[in-house]
Amino acid sequence: MGGTFNPVHNAHLMIAELAREEYGLDRIIFITSGNPPHKSALVDARHRFNMTRLAIDGNRTFSDDDFEINRGEKSYTVHTLEYLKNKYPNDKLFFIIGEDSLNDLPKWYEPQRILTMASLLVFPRKSKESLMVTLQEMRKRYGGDILPIDAPVMGISSTDIRKRISDNKTARYMIPDKVLGYIEENGLYV
Repeated sequence: MGGTFNPVHNAHLMIAELAREEYGLDRIIFITSGNPPHKSALVDARHRFNMTRLAIDGNRTFSDDDFEINRGEKSYTVHTLEYLKNKYPNDKLFFIIGEDSLNDLPKWYEPQRILTMASLLVFPRKSKESLMVTLQEMRKRYGGDILPIDAPVMGISSTDIRKRISDNKTARYMIPDKVLGYIEENGLYV
C-alpha cells in the first residue's frame, strides 16, 4: 500500500486490514511516497514515514519499507513495483489504491506495465456502484487483475485532517493516537 500518508489515518489502516483479510494476503507493506510526481508532499518524507511506522506498530501483518523516501528522483509506482519484484521474486504482488487513483490510472507512468507486475486492489471512494463501473472501464482498457475491496466508503482524508489541525480542531479518532502525538510533538500542519 503506497501513499503520501500526509498524514496516515485510520481509514488507511482499516482498508489495508480489510484487503488483507478479503484476499488472504500474508502481509501489507506500507510504502511512503518520497517525491510523488502528482502531489506536493508538504511535510518531509521522513516525518511521513515515521508517522506511518507509528501507525502500523503492533500489527504483525503490517510492515513498512523506506525505498521511495531514500530515492532522490520522482517516485513512480512502476519503479517501486520493480524493486518489490526483485526483493520478493517468488511472491505475488498486490497494490492497494483508492477509486480516485484508479480513475487517474491513464495519467500514471507506464500503467500497462504496472498491471503486469501486480494486481490492483481498489477501495471505494464515492460508492461501491461507481467503483464497479470504473473497474469495468479500466479492465477493458488495460486488462490485468483489477479487483474491488469490499470496504465501506470512509469520509476520512489526509486533506481534511491537515485542515482540522491547522484550524486548531481535533483529529482524534481520525488518526492513531501515536500519530497525533508525533504531529503535536513536531509541530506539523500548523
